[in-house]
Amino acid sequence: MDLKRFLKPQTVAIVGATEREGFAGGTCKNIMNYSENLDNVYFVNPKRDEVFGKKCYPSLSDIEVDIDTVVIGTPKSTVVGILREAKAKGAAGAVVYASGYSEVGTDEGRADEQELVDTCKELDMALMGPNCCGFVNYIDDKYCWAILHPERDRRGKVGFVSQSGQICMSLMDSPNMTFSYCISCGNSKAVSTEEYLEFLIDDDNTKVVAMYMEGANNPHKLKTCLQKAALKKKPLIVLKAGKSERASAIAASHTGSMTGSDATYDALFKKYGVIRVDDMQELIGTSLLFADIRALPDKRCNYAAICLSGGETAICADEGFRVGIQYGDFEETTIETLSGLLPFYASPRNNPLDITATPAYQPEVLADTLLAVLNDKNIDMVLFGFTLMDEIVDNSFYIMFDGIKMALEKSAKPFACLNFIEMSRNADLQQRFTQLGVPVLPCIKYAFAALKHLSDFISYDVSMRSLDLAIPDVTLTGRRALGEYASKKLLADSGVPVDLGKVAKSAKEAADFADLIGYPVVAKIESDEILHKSDVGGVKLNLKNRDEVKEAYEQIMLNVAENSGDASINGVLVQHMAEKGRELIIGVKSDPQFGPMILVGLGGVFVELFKDVALYPAPLNKEEAVEMIESLKSYKLLTGYRGEEASDIDALAEYIVKISDFAVANKNKLIEMDINPLFVYPKGKDPSIVDALVILSEK
Repeated sequence: MDLKRFLKPQTVAIVGATEREGFAGGTCKNIMNYSENLDNVYFVNPKRDEVFGKKCYPSLSDIEVDIDTVVIGTPKSTVVGILREAKAKGAAGAVVYASGYSEVGTDEGRADEQELVDTCKELDMALMGPNCCGFVNYIDDKYCWAILHPERDRRGKVGFVSQSGQICMSLMDSPNMTFSYCISCGNSKAVSTEEYLEFLIDDDNTKVVAMYMEGANNPHKLKTCLQKAALKKKPLIVLKAGKSERASAIAASHTGSMTGSDATYDALFKKYGVIRVDDMQELIGTSLLFADIRALPDKRCNYAAICLSGGETAICADEGFRVGIQYGDFEETTIETLSGLLPFYASPRNNPLDITATPAYQPEVLADTLLAVLNDKNIDMVLFGFTLMDEIVDNSFYIMFDGIKMALEKSAKPFACLNFIEMSRNADLQQRFTQLGVPVLPCIKYAFAALKHLSDFISYDVSMRSLDLAIPDVTLTGRRALGEYASKKLLADSGVPVDLGKVAKSAKEAADFADLIGYPVVAKIESDEILHKSDVGGVKLNLKNRDEVKEAYEQIMLNVAENSGDASINGVLVQHMAEKGRELIIGVKSDPQFGPMILVGLGGVFVELFKDVALYPAPLNKEEAVEMIESLKSYKLLTGYRGEEASDIDALAEYIVKISDFAVANKNKLIEMDINPLFVYPKGKDPSIVDALVILSEK
């Protein structure tokens, strides 16, 4: 399958060419309206001599040359036959508009789609769709696209792929959005969404990759794509559906994708430095920031915001605080220069900085003011706040553009314009700023969301990440819980430090073992069928002598017989009573597509009430484990809050790595694991597993 020849074709044929409204007619009209060269485009319709004045061929076979890409706009029943004819003409792939396949949820629809997939596999052809709108290659002027849009130049640097055609249409209708490619991939069963994603990541004409995603069709390929984007340092911006149960259900019925756990995708994106946005406006603003910016800051992103009024300056300060971006402090030399340039009533020490409206009418003064800030070593990027309107009635907008241009001719640092109200923008000035490498950001909320994404992208260090996933090789089915001893034994055999204790079959055996290891000890019921031991009276703590151990053994057995009489009992587990420490929980849950996910959180109410946990895909390294710990809202409690002794963060991070290694080694059988609680101690003492539960697949 040659995806590059399919998406960058030399020759294109439209089967079912027509002037009637609809997908085939829309494609023909788009080609006639936008294509600069029609010589290598061929219309096919046995019932027409021409369409929109262009010759029609009776069939693909009648075309004199080989065809790279075929667009099929005919009914579903004709598609397979046309695919075979297209292959005979050398086609690399086909766009199939027809719907009624797996997305309708019927056995017939699924069978018809499988026939398409099998046919394309047999023919070694790419298939976009079915149930799609096609694609536009703006770089090479190739319009295999079904929907009509207002005429404008959309050529740009953002490669966009979507499992929803309507999302593509909405972005194309946005007056500011530009593309290298726009791909509506539909059901994506023959060629996965991830394969289009990889094409865009590899494409030299695509500076930024953006994606609307409902779920992963090919987890292994997605992992490859995320690795590539991270290593290339190419921005990947994703609008992922499925945060709610309703959205997940809609996505599943829409494309048949598995939306997956939303928390899993958040963790996955964090691992690979993917930028996740919440809506289409944020996607547009963030994509265009990365696409239009002339250079990215290097290893940090300290901003300076410069506005023409105190009100706008205050808004910038508040929004920067809200999203968590950093404003740099001006050097003294910068403050001195600004003091000499600005009116006496300006406050040159402040960042964000109110320069007043006076420089808006003095291009040289504005240029020198901007240059003073751009040259400051504490500033990595400058933001200039003014709202670019559609109708320009005040010449100051062009004066400010000239001042900005003069400043940027003497500095290579990145620069962007802020808009305080969203409205239509003057097309001429918008184009001038874009050509200058200056993004014109959307209104404040979305502008600062995009700037936060930029800061996070700059700070992402791929060398500190483990860029792998432990995707299972088999489908995990069924659930088989292990008792505490068996769970801990499995951990111990994998190199995780754990106090195993001993499973006693009698009160005497329990007491003898307690004498051997020393007091105090704890006694707990040991059963694969009793997961919550305290609920059945199966735990006795802080036993200080032999008699207490024997009594505890007998009482535990009585309690369990009364409260869980049908359970199979292995005995009573006796082990050291762990010294009380800071209580944490470490867990593992296997995601069906991406494998084991590691969970860390402070125990007790922090997990139950505040849901204060961090999630991350295995495998992970120590740096990633530390990042998980530091991301907890309750992290301060581990650092010596209010005079308490600090916990050993290094030891905890190393323990998390060991649990990750265990999860990876057991990826083909581990469904869940809970270590709850794990006691963490001050520096010099290793964490202690108090209780553990492992759930394995039955197969």
